[in-house]
Amino acid sequence: MTDRPLEGVTVVSVEQAVAAPFATRQLADLGARVVKVERPGGGDFARRYDTTVHGQSSYFVWLNRSKESLTLDLKSPRGREILHRLLADADVFVQNLAPGAAARLGLDKRSLTYEKLITCTISGYSEPWADRKAYDLLVQCQTGLVSLTGTPEGAARVGVSVADIAAGMYAYSGILTALYTRAMTGKARSVDVTLFDALGEWMGQPAYYTRYSGTQPPRVGTQHATISPYGAYTARDGKDVLFSIQNEREWAALCEQFLNRPELVDDPRYATGSARVERRDEVNRIVAQRFADIDSAEVMALLDEAGIANAGVNSVSDFLDHPVLAGRWQDVGIPGGVVTALPPPARLDGITARMDPVPDVGEHTADILGTLGYSAGEIQRLREEKII
Repeated sequence: MTDRPLEGVTVVSVEQAVAAPFATRQLADLGARVVKVERPGGGDFARRYDTTVHGQSSYFVWLNRSKESLTLDLKSPRGREILHRLLADADVFVQNLAPGAAARLGLDKRSLTYEKLITCTISGYSEPWADRKAYDLLVQCQTGLVSLTGTPEGAARVGVSVADIAAGMYAYSGILTALYTRAMTGKARSVDVTLFDALGEWMGQPAYYTRYSGTQPPRVGTQHATISPYGAYTARDGKDVLFSIQNEREWAALCEQFLNRPELVDDPRYATGSARVERRDEVNRIVAQRFADIDSAEVMALLDEAGIANAGVNSVSDFLDHPVLAGRWQDVGIPGGVVTALPPPARLDGITARMDPVPDVGEHTADILGTLGYSAGEIQRLREEKII
């Protein structure tokens, strides 16, 4: 036993892709036992998204450490019987099956009547679109996020699976809330999360802006639709440095200590945030001219002296070598090798996050069935019949 907060909590998850695995991996980080139910043979299809990490998928390695893998054919009555034996003693059941699949298998929240079981359903949309399939980029498009991302010349998707990640985070927090509620009241409540609702919450600011201004924020690349100056500018040595001005105090510091243009502080054309946004092109030219005179190291030093937050525009390789992360990387086993991984970003004082291996397909099937009372002979027959 450890002092991890979710030690003793059992989670059974019929999961695939990103959203549900991200939620359950975070539960595992906190000490929960997570049994990942996969298809016999290939398992979670995210295992085959790529083969870049010692032959494993970068997505799967990221999302599935510290889990136990159980293969079950849930279309077979015997496969479902095994699952129900697990659920009878579980605390949480998570699923992100295709629309209608859970109900057909008797795994929807209405069919699962175990008194202490918290069910969490992750889907693409709520009604009236509940029967539609969805994946990350579709939801980015449907929420309008893609229309905000990119440059004036063209829209772009966000570079990570942001809708999946949002849904996974809300599923995770919803499950924690349900566990707390059960502990306080004795009642197990279901949790429902959709990718659309999760990303829709993150669209709150542009939604308000659009509804009450009559026009949506423009696509401005690394610039900001409602703040100026804000964005990446190119220094004399060809390197980009990003900074932003958050208030009038910072604008004064920029003018006086970086631009060497103190007369701009009170110039009515630029004296307020809204005025600078209206004259964004002029402001950008003024800033770009100063950047062109000096190298990036001096740009960052001068901005630091002025108290203005700034940063170089890193590649992913730069991020991996970032000094802030030095000493934080930890080894995690995967099928066929070892990788380094970052521990969870929320650090609880005195508690070490769980960082156990990423499982191979069905790696724990025999052990799990053994704890359920199946003999070695029965397990072998289940394999021969392709139930597991």
